[in-house]
Amino acid sequence: MSADRTPNAAAAGTLAVGDLEVTRLGFGAMRITGEGVWGEPGDPAAARALLRRALELGVDLIDTADSYGPEVSERLIGEALHPYPPGLVVATKGGLVRDGPGRWRADCRPEHLTAACEGSLRRLKVDRIDLYQLHTVDAAVPYADSLGALAALREAGKIRHIGVSNVSVEQLAEARAIVDVVSVQNRYSVGDRGSEPVLEACERAGIAFIPWFPLAAGRLARSGGPLDAVAAAHGATPAQVALAWLLRRSPVMLPIPGTGSVAHLEENVGAADPTLADAEFAALGAAA
Repeated sequence: MSADRTPNAAAAGTLAVGDLEVTRLGFGAMRITGEGVWGEPGDPAAARALLRRALELGVDLIDTADSYGPEVSERLIGEALHPYPPGLVVATKGGLVRDGPGRWRADCRPEHLTAACEGSLRRLKVDRIDLYQLHTVDAAVPYADSLGALAALREAGKIRHIGVSNVSVEQLAEARAIVDVVSVQNRYSVGDRGSEPVLEACERAGIAFIPWFPLAAGRLARSGGPLDAVAAAHGATPAQVALAWLLRRSPVMLPIPGTGSVAHLEENVGAADPTLADAEFAALGAAA
């Protein structure tokens, strides 16, 4: 994109998430915390400014979780953006707990999820969370019990919509038999397409697919590789091309690249601008 043109997420188009309409390029707020997604960021004021800049660039979906920090990301979002402007969707997740930097474990017991949701409501300063996602599948807890807890929270008016994360096709089907699932958040990128069957299931059902780690381009990101070639042709960066590939891949795709840097945020939002030719899209897909 032109260096003198301010990027805007609206160029990516929109997508329905339940009865909510959002731009197809959101912001993942995991990296506004400390190292290892643990504790406070080095500069909390800069983290709050980054969140405000995301909104200025047209981002209207911010994805977080109670485990980011833990609690730090949600609190910073509430401090920086509340009262939230009309149309902004703040999505969060529950079901993972932390024992230290870089350490994560599942806890999807109904009582934990209920307490986690209440904590998220307080930190985000809202009475209802627009999109609450079950962060993982807990092998120690029947999936139906975990989803039943979220259904009860929705019935109580604490949750507007329910999403699931880190699921297989079979688990998604099980979830949909219990609750109305409006989104799936799985690891997926141009270089890591292990969740392709889940994406295809989301396409068939009209469910938003939110890829996490969307810039994991693998060997495509090597210097002089396919991403570099396409990026050079568009005057873009390899990261922008990787995100543009995702946007082209499916109409239900909703990438949420995260960063702690305003410059990288602006670069990521600029991914809404490059339009990949059919041959470029196919070549990147084949090279992965």
